[in-house]
Amino acid sequence: MIKNDLFLKALKGQTVTRPPVWMMRQAGRYLPDFMRLKAQYDFFTRCQTPELAAEITVMPIDQIGTDAAILFSDILVVLQAMDIPVEMKSDVGPWIPNPIATAKDVDRVLVPDVEDRLNYVLQAIIQSKGLLDNRVPLIGFAGSPWTLLCYAVQGSGSKTFDKAKAFCFSQPELAHRLLQKITDTTIAYLKAKVATGVDAVQLFDSWGGLLGPDDYQTFSWQYLQQIVTALRTEIPVIVFGKGCWFALREMSQSGAAALGIDWTCSAQNARYLSGGAITLQGNYDPAKLLSPTSQIRTDVHQMINAFGKDRYIVNLGHGILPNIPVAHAQAFVDAVKEYY
Repeated sequence: MIKNDLFLKALKGQTVTRPPVWMMRQAGRYLPDFMRLKAQYDFFTRCQTPELAAEITVMPIDQIGTDAAILFSDILVVLQAMDIPVEMKSDVGPWIPNPIATAKDVDRVLVPDVEDRLNYVLQAIIQSKGLLDNRVPLIGFAGSPWTLLCYAVQGSGSKTFDKAKAFCFSQPELAHRLLQKITDTTIAYLKAKVATGVDAVQLFDSWGGLLGPDDYQTFSWQYLQQIVTALRTEIPVIVFGKGCWFALREMSQSGAAALGIDWTCSAQNARYLSGGAITLQGNYDPAKLLSPTSQIRTDVHQMINAFGKDRYIVNLGHGILPNIPVAHAQAFVDAVKEYY
């Protein structure tokens, strides 16, 4: 039995004494203990070593007291499992040496046995659950098929993902074949996570907002819907589409338990666009954590008032920035716990 189940209650739409709080990318780069591990081990070593991934997963629970843990991993491990090599370069970020460009490239992409190829993730879940000792729920996650396609085709991060969009618009049949392979792999991956013990899953559509509304339906949402449909009867699913305010109504009707909101969409608009009957999560601008701690407290209380205490999970509108002082992250969490 999970001792602090505020997060799970919010996902179910139950009445709570206060909303739960966690932060995207909370297990990572702003924490000094994480930076010490980063100095010793490269990025994918940290992801692929269950003991390290579990240690990092639990850090924010021990150090700042969030109401849920999210497994330390990366969305791109799915591409690696599909025989698309991914490196992490210090000055570049994600780097795919051989981007997908042709039919032969798509043919070579594997729909793998995830329990074999991604067993290290499952072992990290087991070890994280042990360290958490039922204190808080554990969130598993995956990237949206569209977001993974962006990296696989572009070959690296980008502000526009112009090559990825050109691939979809000029070779739509190939794009849909690749998107379906990623979708099938992601469903199997998340089902394995559920079987191993995560308490909720989140889908990150980090680059969904680069598509217009019609193209979003074509190249992203239909595949996200497949994933939600496959998982929704087994576990609560959170969908976070950055910049995808235009799809909130359809997302709210998908069977997802909650929707993530970024800071460009107000609480009022998010409630209106999503129909007002689904749990929302977000939407504090990560950069505002550089404000004085007294201002953070004021902002957080105003944000909770705007969204409402129930059917709401306090979070950032995207991942925490690496230059945020730990004391400011702590102030964000404390402000929620002080809310009555």
